[in-house]
Amino acid sequence: MFRGSIPPLPTPFRQGRVDEEALRRLVERAIRGGSHGISVGGTTGEPGTQTLEERKRVLEIALDQAAGRVPVIPGTGALRLEETLELTRFAKEAGAQGAMVIVPYYLKPNQEGLYRYFAEVAKAVPDFPILLYNIPGRAGVEIAPKTVARLRRDFPQVVGLKHSSKDLEYLSQLFQEAGRDFLVFCGLESLTLPMMSLGAVGTIAATANWLPGEVARLTELALAGDYAGARELHYHLLEANEAIFWDTNPIPLKTVLSWMGLLQKEWRLPLGPTTPEVEERLRAMARRYRLLEEA
Repeated sequence: MFRGSIPPLPTPFRQGRVDEEALRRLVERAIRGGSHGISVGGTTGEPGTQTLEERKRVLEIALDQAAGRVPVIPGTGALRLEETLELTRFAKEAGAQGAMVIVPYYLKPNQEGLYRYFAEVAKAVPDFPILLYNIPGRAGVEIAPKTVARLRRDFPQVVGLKHSSKDLEYLSQLFQEAGRDFLVFCGLESLTLPMMSLGAVGTIAATANWLPGEVARLTELALAGDYAGARELHYHLLEANEAIFWDTNPIPLKTVLSWMGLLQKEWRLPLGPTTPEVEERLRAMARRYRLLEEA
């Protein structure tokens, strides 16, 4: 099933609207760079400031540009269950290979509420692979390993989880509860190799928008058991991984991609441009990785 590097693409905007041409460029660059899949509509894609129709259109463009060459796994989660069901059903009907559904944010539900929420999603899309998206720093709540295991046991289409947390103990507990064959993806760029050494099958890392080949190669080496080779890439990528979070993601990412000529430096409020000091650091980082030579 899903493995390797699956870049979470940002959503390009131009004068407030989704920039469809720029999105196609990002999809193509990720695939030609060796990525093993693509994802749209996750945190990096700013889904919370888009309408449902915009999110659907972004997925349609990604599917059309990918043209079956790699799996497309969109983020389809929303705060309201009805919107999550609508987006996830749409993803299945549009031809996506699966969906990534974020733990509902802001409300801080208990574990029984989380179980019932994801159960409704799973029942709505039989035989459609679902990745749970655990990101406690943004959601304000974490789905417990026992809850994940319960969902997997009751709904076989719950095949994996994206773990966006520094908590590696959680990962070990998850494999113990849900099974060592559960498909876990790293969601924190600099922890890709540590998580894969524990059993994760890949990464959904924003850095792969800058350096798709290097991130893909790291996952390939780790999956092959070549941890020495993967470790060299881990340290090579360290500054780029850290730079993603020098300001709120995707601000640093879009800033550098704009210098590379891939999209406009544009966000939707309340996100905004970073400081001149961070831009200076980003430009130095981009030069060290030779990203600006692509412009």
